Amino acid sequence: MDSLIQTIAVYALPVLFGITLHEAAHGYVARMFGDPTAYQAGRISLNPIRHIDPIGTIVVPLVLLFSTKLLGGGGLLFGWAKPVPVDWSRLRRPKRDMLWVALAGPASNLFMAVIWALGLRLLAETGAMQGDFWVQMSIAGIQVNLILMALNLVPLPPLDGGRIVFSLLPARMAWQYSRIEPYGLLIVIVLMVTGVLWAILQPFLALGQSVVGWFL
Repeated sequence: MDSLIQTIAVYALPVLFGITLHEAAHGYVARMFGDPTAYQAGRISLNPIRHIDPIGTIVVPLVLLFSTKLLGGGGLLFGWAKPVPVDWSRLRRPKRDMLWVALAGPASNLFMAVIWALGLRLLAETGAMQGDFWVQMSIAGIQVNLILMALNLVPLPPLDGGRIVFSLLPARMAWQYSRIEPYGLLIVIVLMVTGVLWAILQPFLALGQSVVGWFL
């Protein structure tokens, strides 16, 4: 139990702020391109309370942590926040601007992974050991944000990767492609259950481990 509580403490901030900044970034870039919907809803904020989804931000990460501890071995740890409202029709050039709005979320996770990596480097230079709490949190921050980035770049609508593909396709193909959206999350669940999603995300986990190896 103590080990589980410590793991929750280590992952809480990386998961919470990884998801929060991801959503806020979508809203901020949408506002830049002409859609103030998220701003008017108070969602361009770094206050996690504004973005928390009880299931995606709390229950799912906790269940995954419990499963990892009970079953042993590694596992994927991710979650989601309440989606930031974006009115695509209010963007100045909706199809083109969708690319930048969608990219903003994964880009924010890459940025946070770099920040956590720099923090890990500073801790290592002060002589901190791998078992220290803040070192473990920095490692978790790198891994969580790389996973969130990779997961959201899977090219299935309504994930960010699906929005990016939609914006890049010719108009007719894009609208045909968008018909997948009602089934997108179901497909992601199937990929997770069958282990295909793990195979897709494994290189990003390996990258995170390499970064940790460079600094410790």
